Amino acid sequence: MRSTAMGAPELAAPSPAAQPDGKPGPEFGPWLEKASILIVDDEPGMRNFLVRTLGPRAKRVEEAADCEEATKLLDQHHFDVVILDNIMPGKSGVEWLTEQREIGFFSDAILMTAYADLDTAIKALRAGAVDFVLKPFRSNQILNAVARCLDRMRLRRENHVLRHELRATSDHVLLRDKLIGYSAQIQEIRETIARVAPLPTSILISGESGTGKEVTARSLHALSDRAEKPFVPINCAAIPSEMIEAELFGHLKGAFTGAQTTRDGLFMHAQGGTLFLDEVGELSLATQSKLLRAIESRRIRPVGSEREAPVDLRFVFATNADLEAEVEAGRFRADLFYRINVMHIAMPPLRERGDDVLELASLFMSKLSKQLGVPQVAMDGAVRAGLTRYDWPGNVRELRNLVERTLILGRFPAEFRDEQAGAEGHADHDETLEEMERRHIMAMVHKTDGNRNEAARRLGISRKTIDRKFADWAD
Repeated sequence: MRSTAMGAPELAAPSPAAQPDGKPGPEFGPWLEKASILIVDDEPGMRNFLVRTLGPRAKRVEEAADCEEATKLLDQHHFDVVILDNIMPGKSGVEWLTEQREIGFFSDAILMTAYADLDTAIKALRAGAVDFVLKPFRSNQILNAVARCLDRMRLRRENHVLRHELRATSDHVLLRDKLIGYSAQIQEIRETIARVAPLPTSILISGESGTGKEVTARSLHALSDRAEKPFVPINCAAIPSEMIEAELFGHLKGAFTGAQTTRDGLFMHAQGGTLFLDEVGELSLATQSKLLRAIESRRIRPVGSEREAPVDLRFVFATNADLEAEVEAGRFRADLFYRINVMHIAMPPLRERGDDVLELASLFMSKLSKQLGVPQVAMDGAVRAGLTRYDWPGNVRELRNLVERTLILGRFPAEFRDEQAGAEGHADHDETLEEMERRHIMAMVHKTDGNRNEAARRLGISRKTIDRKFADWAD
């Protein structure tokens, strides 16, 4: 392919492969069709070629004839990728890119150049360009370069989220995306989750430590239309107050001592997905103010930046504090409380969930025994009675730790073996047909991962019978 006098390719861009609905196919990756792209070039022929090449495939394509116009567009909109010519009147692309990085440039940049000398390459890399395209080029070359940028951005965010989760100490690793138990409180919470999950409404989850607030948040995410996007949990109490703003919103290079590189915050890494802010009551008043602005405007300003960036997030909050009391005491902003408390889910403590403790103990016993490579420890009548009668101040987290300690020692602690209560409970279980039936049905439902149709088939009864039993037990 030859270049015209203006530097643009002489041949028209090939028509993209069409899908049944007439739209271009995702032959350059599924992320391109959702991307916003800015083209900066003083040559009308090159801008026209790039618009015709990228326009049918991307969500939005804007063009600028010079650096000043490009700066104005960046101030108004966020672009995933900027395609930038290096040689332009007044200011080179590398010089402009360097300036933009210093005031808040959050996009990946592809540099177009007709001179592939080492000096230009080094300057471009230092300025933050992530790819080069040498003029003249074919349409497939620029499409592949954009697809690489978008894929690199996706992988970078996914890796950051995974590293963040590995650093976070989650006690719910075995429960993750589902609530365990069939108590009336848990069934009501499941119904609430099913109703609110598809909506963009912000959720506030309250409850004692260890009651499963993160599990509920993950369930909300899994049932939402954002399930394929990131779920980013943040424990606000675990991040030092002087670092929380940079962790949440990101920062520019040199914004503070130790900021050696520009870094996206967790808001950006959760882009398109769900951001779960646990222990939100621990945030300082200053950070609460910035959080309120971010929730209302859906825009964030990284530390040291002169430019805001838009975010598309579903917010879920959690706390073990009484936020209304914190508002009255002046430690939590009233406007933020009313903004996040659109829908409230109160998690019950384990001591109020009846036989759920036995189901959770069985789950932990099965999973942890495999992880530790040790045999399961039997839960006889005495142990079952001890588990159900214990107060569980540490809730599900305490139960998990107890089961793990039991597996390591090979026996339950003596305080969980009330022989007299166990004998009475065991006699009741042996002699009461209703209790035996309930335990057997619940065990089969648990064995089939909550699939009542399959449980009914294995038990040789109808699905309606199981539903009726559960309704009776809930009463």
